[in-house]
Amino acid sequence: MQISLRYSEPEASSTAAESIAVPANFPQKDSFKELEHLIGLQEVKRVLAEITAFVMVQNKRKQEQLRTDATALHMVFKGKPGTGKTTVARILGRILNDIGVLPRGHLVEAERADLVGEYIGHTAQKTREMIKKAQGGILFIDEAYTLAQGGEKDFGRESIGCLVKSMEDNRDNLIIILAGYSDEMDGFLRSNPGLRSRFPLHINFSDYDAEELFHIALQMYGDRDYELSNRCRWKLKQMLAEFVRSRHPHSGNARYVRNLVEKSIRLQALRIVDRENLKRRDLVIIEQTDLPDPFSIQA
Repeated sequence: MQISLRYSEPEASSTAAESIAVPANFPQKDSFKELEHLIGLQEVKRVLAEITAFVMVQNKRKQEQLRTDATALHMVFKGKPGTGKTTVARILGRILNDIGVLPRGHLVEAERADLVGEYIGHTAQKTREMIKKAQGGILFIDEAYTLAQGGEKDFGRESIGCLVKSMEDNRDNLIIILAGYSDEMDGFLRSNPGLRSRFPLHINFSDYDAEELFHIALQMYGDRDYELSNRCRWKLKQMLAEFVRSRHPHSGNARYVRNLVEKSIRLQALRIVDRENLKRRDLVIIEQTDLPDPFSIQA
């Protein structure tokens, strides 16, 4: 079951957390509500709905003593930082736990330093320790392509071998997700022909557009019990539109928005901290003057 999909850009009229058509028979669990609540990512949501439906139907077929497909659910997430890869992986773990695929459904995050050692034998030990932590859930390896960037004698190759073996040994108790920039991940998979066949699900996470980033910002403010004045909303929209026009290839997408939101909250606090008789509205409202200089925000 090879799925390699491109995320389709939403139409200009697209706004907040658009809902996908979740089948009525899906479990009424918080994990599915969390997925729907995410801004954008419509193609990603659709693929995860496909996976969930497939698993549920296979279980029903098994109950009727029909043939079932034991399809591997190891995945490759391709996209830039801040496009939701880790967040989706965390929610996916909870979904797969809710439908009985994973006994725990937790997410263990790892990168090269967590898997690759400094001497012979050390890499296998470190990789096995991370696999053990992830048993019953998902092992999420960010910038996975770095495991193959050191040449033939690099210990990263040993880690890849351990991961491949663990996928065979723990096929019913572990899902591995490899994540990173699209081009680098494609090169990584080409470097080891056995990897591509073991990761049948490829999901692309595209950059957020300006409207999506604006609604992500509103969601972040709302989650923190803040509101924007009308002038502030207008200025924020302009800032995010300019960010999208000029962002560099490694820009952080939603991470940029989070940094901007947190900086503006600190500036609001600095503006009002010496005031006497602060009212509730004073504590809640973010004004236009609270928005930081765009060049001061880490992209």
